[in-house]
Formats: sequence, structure tokens, C-alpha cells
Amino acid sequence: MSVRSNIIDLQSSINQAVLGQDAVVRQILLALLADGHVLLESLPGLAKTRTVRALARHLQADMSRIQFTPDLLPSDITGTEVLHSEGGNHVIQFQQGPLFGNVILADEINRAPAKVQAALLEAMEERQITVAGKSHALPELFMVLATQNPIEQEGTYPLPEAQMDRFLMKILMDYPKPGDEAEVLRLLRGEETARVNHSTATTELVLAQQVLFDARRELSTVHVSASIDSHIIDLVNATRHPNDYDADLAQWIRIGTSPRGAISLDRAARANAWLEGREFVTPDDLRQIIHPVLRHRLQLSYDAVADGISADQVLDRLLDKVAIPA
Repeated sequence: MSVRSNIIDLQSSINQAVLGQDAVVRQILLALLADGHVLLESLPGLAKTRTVRALARHLQADMSRIQFTPDLLPSDITGTEVLHSEGGNHVIQFQQGPLFGNVILADEINRAPAKVQAALLEAMEERQITVAGKSHALPELFMVLATQNPIEQEGTYPLPEAQMDRFLMKILMDYPKPGDEAEVLRLLRGEETARVNHSTATTELVLAQQVLFDARRELSTVHVSASIDSHIIDLVNATRHPNDYDADLAQWIRIGTSPRGAISLDRAARANAWLEGREFVTPDDLRQIIHPVLRHRLQLSYDAVADGISADQVLDRLLDKVAIPA
């Protein structure tokens, strides 16, 4: 079985556990293939935690769940040095925190204070944490999937722009369709019955980490033409100089995306092309991934917020105004 077939099987297995969120699951897999982090935003109860658990369960990975609260300390997530007694001698040893897992569920990330955000920022960007002046490398497979509630702002700390920029994607989860929600009820009733009857769990797909690493190696060989590079640059430059493209864009965008936005577009587009079974990136790959990749990197103006214009609407206009290179 090919590496791509294994990844598609992983996608199907997660879809069977999280019904009605196929697009969300696909975007999370793209971020996983591109070795990036994800910010999940939705109202409560829309299966954010279940989705992350399903990913970890079907992937040979250790999952850590961190509930972010205002009284959380950096050492609560990074770990700390502890004094041990061995053979009558006192030895200081580093005790790893929950960040040393493979799949990290950072639940309600915007409830953590600035020092905790800073510790998480180092882990996300440098793939290491520093405690007492010593750096400790994180596992090769390391992905942060953070969640936040878009409406409940009491007791929250807005994420710094630098940290928002570290997320490869911001994925929005919406209500499932009525048919899918009926299937969810039946699925959960079946799981409840299995727990009550202590039924033996059916054999589930568990994908080895090496398969994912092989997929990333294949992804690195996906061809990106000079015209696609130009299109990526045109898209990000249009967010920085919207006056050159459209009067409405100029009114809506206060600050455009950073160079990391262009890098993220490239990585996510290559992942999308690979998952589609192609060895090259097309403009359609960019159209499919531009919303989750750039929506959190745009700072909208007061006029846009007052008029109820969302980042996705701005990106839709951007796609209409930026020409595709021949």
C-alpha cells in the first residue's frame, strides 16, 4: 500500500469517528502533512476535542490535553526541575511536562496568561522548550491543536499577533447538517452500548509515525512552478498594498500578512496537491487552502468590523481581484 493510500485511510477513519466535519478533518490532515499547528475555533460542543482525540487514536502518537486557565504557570506545561534522592545523594532531574507529547490539545488557549503563551510560542516555533537555562528538544512529531470559543471573551487573554502567525491554519467548525447530526446520535448510542456491555473494541487503524514522515518526504518533492510562486507573492502583496487592487480591499484591510503567510501558503498548497495525487501545485490548490491559511493573519479595519465583513469575505474579494499568472 502506498504512503498516500495510508494517509487517505487515516482521513477516512477520523471521518467515521467525527461525522459531518469532513472539510475540517481534511484541513487538519493538510496541516499535519505540512508539519504545522492548527487553531480550531467554534462554539462549544462541536466536536473539537473529539476530532483531536480521533487523530491521536488513529495515529501512533501520544496525546496531551492541557486545559488552559488564568492561573496556569509555564512550568505546568513545560515541566520543571525536581530534586530527587538517589542513594543518599540529592540529584536535580528535569521532569517533562505535557508539551512533550506528539499531539497537543491546547483547550481554550486564549484563557492562558502571557507567560504561558510565551512558553507555548517557543515550543511551537523552535520545537524545544527552555527550563532553567537548558533547552530540551521536543519529539519529531509535534503538533499543537489549540481551541478557542469565538463568543465568550470573559476571563480571556487575546492571542498575540506573533503567536497567531505561528499557526499554519485557523479552522472554523460549524454545526453539522441535520442528516449528519442524526448519524452522530446513532454513533454515540452505539458507543454507549459498547461501554455498558464491555464489548471488545473493533480493530482500528493505527498509522505508524514513520508513514507520516515518509509522506512529508514525498510532499517535499511536489513541484511548484515559477508562475505559482508569483501567484503566491501577488496574493500576499495584495493584503499589504490593497489600494493597488481594489478600493474595498483598501478600506477593509488594516495590516496584511507576514512573509510567514506566503511560506504557509506554499506548504499547505503542496500538501493539498500531494493528497490529491498530483506531483505539482495548481492555482486551485491555493484557492482551496487560502482561507484557513490567511484568515487569522489579516488585521481588519474598524470599518470592516463595523460593517460585519469577515476575513473570509475579504479573501474572496482578494481571489477575484488578483489575476492568475498565465
